[in-house]
Amino acid sequence: MDILIVDDEQSIRLTTSLALESEGHYVETAEDSVSAIKRLKEEDFNLVFLDLRLGDEDGLKVLQEILKQNPRQLVTIFTAHASVSTAVKATQLGAFDYLEKPFTPDQLRAILAKAHKAMQTQVEVVRLQETVQELKSEVKTSSPPLQFKSEDERTQLELETLFRAAASPASVLILGESGTGKSVIAKEVHDRSHLRDKPFVTVSCPSLSKELLESVLFGHVKGSFTGAIKDTWGKVHAAEGGTLFLDEIGELPMEIQPKLLRLLQEREYERLGENKVRESNVRIIAATNRDLAANVAARTFREDLFYRLNVISVTVPPLRERRSDLVRFANDYLSFFSSQMGRKIEGFSETGRQALLRHSWPGNLRELRNAIERAAILARGLKIEAEDLPIPVAAEVPAVAGAANPVIGGEYSIDHIEQTHLREVLRWAPTLQDAAAILGIDKATLYRKRKRFGMD
Repeated sequence: MDILIVDDEQSIRLTTSLALESEGHYVETAEDSVSAIKRLKEEDFNLVFLDLRLGDEDGLKVLQEILKQNPRQLVTIFTAHASVSTAVKATQLGAFDYLEKPFTPDQLRAILAKAHKAMQTQVEVVRLQETVQELKSEVKTSSPPLQFKSEDERTQLELETLFRAAASPASVLILGESGTGKSVIAKEVHDRSHLRDKPFVTVSCPSLSKELLESVLFGHVKGSFTGAIKDTWGKVHAAEGGTLFLDEIGELPMEIQPKLLRLLQEREYERLGENKVRESNVRIIAATNRDLAANVAARTFREDLFYRLNVISVTVPPLRERRSDLVRFANDYLSFFSSQMGRKIEGFSETGRQALLRHSWPGNLRELRNAIERAAILARGLKIEAEDLPIPVAAEVPAVAGAANPVIGGEYSIDHIEQTHLREVLRWAPTLQDAAAILGIDKATLYRKRKRFGMD
């Protein structure tokens, strides 16, 4: 190791240097803080030995200056027997260890072995941090970013409400169908809050049995159930100081609901099989595709828990009710996937665009993402055609309102079919210009037809 000795006694510097060099280490020395800080700015040292009494200087202040310059620096304190209590305070301030004078070669070797192990741990921590950053980068490049602005007035109001509440500690409940992006929105709420630098921990409520879910949430102690071979902390502990996101909270078993209610009300919980009450400081964000009010009425969800979760509640509308956002999302996905695949695709043809607008998208954003990824792979031209999209999207035909069988050719007048088709297109087209383009007419003609059928 590269080691710096900082001591105002020449004999200590000399004898310690000889002992360290005999073990194969490179050693430099400094007799005061000025020269020590200067060398630490110029070179990297694995370990610093620092005397608590540098003449008139306070070694604790020197320690703090060293650690301010490099928080990872390993510093071992030299101390006389009378100042061991001060050395303990030094370790509380961030010193790696302390060595009482006079010390033996074996004591010195023990410090070196401990320092070497700490260095290896630091290397592993840095490597893990780099790996985490790489994985975050991969996640960003493997999925297109979701836009948090909407052309749909209702959706925009819901998002604005949610993000205004982000800075508060209040519980948040996000309602909406599967695939509407509830989990992504929950993470955005966390990132816009004062907890952004704290943990964001997700628990998927339907993915585990009741017993396992309780253990995953609150942790357990050894022997609390078959297979519990050691004490384990749960997600509540992992989220301490940050956000706990409970996905599909409507699936939470009744047996666990009182314990979650206690966590929300009292900020307390107990690990499974343990009687010790533990305190918790987590913010709860929950999401569900269920009608929790109906679940409360059916007695499958606790009313008091529902009201505790429902402090800030928003509903994310399904994609079929956000036609103005649909094409924008589709274009974002197409740009992302075509770039990822190295393909040049200019956009959607008119038939492709109409197919997108006609489909009801029961899988919402998740279904749209998969459909566009498939189209980007299979497209034969510079634009996405209807036939490039999945069959349920490409083949869908708008239904004739009031018809038992929505097949053209029934006992309907031409006017009835035209009026029904016109009304349906106006319902889901983002703008009148879009409706006119889909119908193959200009805006003036569309205006006359709307007036004729009393649709003004």
